[in-house]
Amino acid sequence: MALKIWLDQGLVDEKDAVVSVFDRSLLYGDGVFEGIRVYSGKVFELQAHLRRLYESAAVIRLPIAMTLEQMTEAVEKTVKANAVKDGYIRLIVTRGVGDLGLNPFVCKDGKVIIIADNIQLYPEAFYETGMKVVSASTIRNHPLALPPQIKSLNYLNNILAKIESVDAGVGEAIMYNHLGYVAEATGDNVFIVKDGTVYTPPIQAGSLDGITRRVVIRLAEQDGVCVIEKNLTRFDLYLADEMFLTGTAAEVIGVVEMDGRPIGSGKPGPMTKRLRNLFFKAAHS
Repeated sequence: MALKIWLDQGLVDEKDAVVSVFDRSLLYGDGVFEGIRVYSGKVFELQAHLRRLYESAAVIRLPIAMTLEQMTEAVEKTVKANAVKDGYIRLIVTRGVGDLGLNPFVCKDGKVIIIADNIQLYPEAFYETGMKVVSASTIRNHPLALPPQIKSLNYLNNILAKIESVDAGVGEAIMYNHLGYVAEATGDNVFIVKDGTVYTPPIQAGSLDGITRRVVIRLAEQDGVCVIEKNLTRFDLYLADEMFLTGTAAEVIGVVEMDGRPIGSGKPGPMTKRLRNLFFKAAHS
């Protein structure tokens, strides 16, 4: 069945969901987006995602004509129109049609695009046996060049690191910042476990302020787990008892090998499984 896509002010058939070749998203990657999960027909952490979307847009001075309430309604209508029960939403805001120059303020009207569909998850075996990762030679964007907290349509930084993981035949690549500290994976936040304590890089290290990251930290602390945000090095990751990634698509997934070295026992550890179970219950409640 063809999808219904939200385009600007309403739903259109998939075949009619088109944008101009002069749209800034195509010419320059000029826009912002969110990836959001749907569980049992309910949009997960929608308001948190929308707040981050509007914050990203504000930083790059991209006006969004819709209010938060209108955007919420548009997302929910798109999910309902496509009968999505367990799936994924891609919410995109572009700066709109401009010319071939760099000046963004020639654009008069931005575009809002909402796609709700099924999602291809990591293979179930990854959650049972764990994921292998490598260190990327591509570093995370310098914060004075492009703040990593902006979830922009220009994803080349992450894509270049993702190419490294594909070339290495593993699931993900760990990216470092300009100081050599762990920032994040190409599409996920990074956590390690050492002596029963959970550690994750602070947002200031160059990671996206992940919504799943926030939820996992909250659930862990509510369950009596100590979570500390601190700068981590490759050394810390190599010597971790456990390592796991969090993200909208990944949810909570264990890492069992990095750069050819086993992490901990070489299997997803008890803390990883504990937090994954807590997240699953929260997402499906």
